[in-house]
Amino acid sequence: MNKSFFLLALIWVLVVPAFGQSNSLEVNNLERYKEELPYFQELITGGQYTNPPQNYEGYPYLLGKSFELGTLTINQIYYPEVLLLYDIRYDQLITLHPIFSQNLLIKPEKINGFSLSNLSSFQRLIGNESYLYNQNGFYEIIEEGKMNLISKHYKTVVRSKELGDYFASYEEFEDFFFYDGSEFFPVTSKKKAIQLLDVPKKSVRENIIKRGIYFNRDKREFLKSLVLLSNTTSSNLSNDE
Repeated sequence: MNKSFFLLALIWVLVVPAFGQSNSLEVNNLERYKEELPYFQELITGGQYTNPPQNYEGYPYLLGKSFELGTLTINQIYYPEVLLLYDIRYDQLITLHPIFSQNLLIKPEKINGFSLSNLSSFQRLIGNESYLYNQNGFYEIIEEGKMNLISKHYKTVVRSKELGDYFASYEEFEDFFFYDGSEFFPVTSKKKAIQLLDVPKKSVRENIIKRGIYFNRDKREFLKSLVLLSNTTSSNLSNDE
């Protein structure tokens, strides 16, 4: 297959879905792309994605197992309405070839960030390579502040203990971190989270716990509220000065 044909096919994946809504924007993206990325397939395609085993119960993706429209930023160029799947077992982002109906891997090192159909936003971050599940370094950006709240989604495979239709199944996890732009701080307990953000315990009780938000019940909501409280506290201190 010659480069020009394959190039055109991949442009279709990233550009065509949104033409009905914003022709001028997408044409501008395409023109910029033609100018700056002469061989797009060499930048984006990491090969064909291998579908998960059929004898595994469930799926390795973060959301459903069907492609849905998201957004993608590659080499600082933003592409809206891209068909995406996010495999969190291997930390791989997948798109769909529109002509050959092949699932294609997007090279992780070329990805700045992406968002999924549920509006969750992800960035590729470096500096946490010692973390077991870092893999390609995609983290969800949950809340921004003096310390950003981010999380790592991943799935592991659990072998079935009983004979049946499935050999194994997927188990999903989410680990939380505070991130200051260079360093990752694992959040493993409520006490550690409060210490890292330096929020007064009394303020936590009055503004978070009294609202029925508890770390052990809903870590995501508790930590998100804690970051928002930390932002407010920092803002008030700055105003007092």
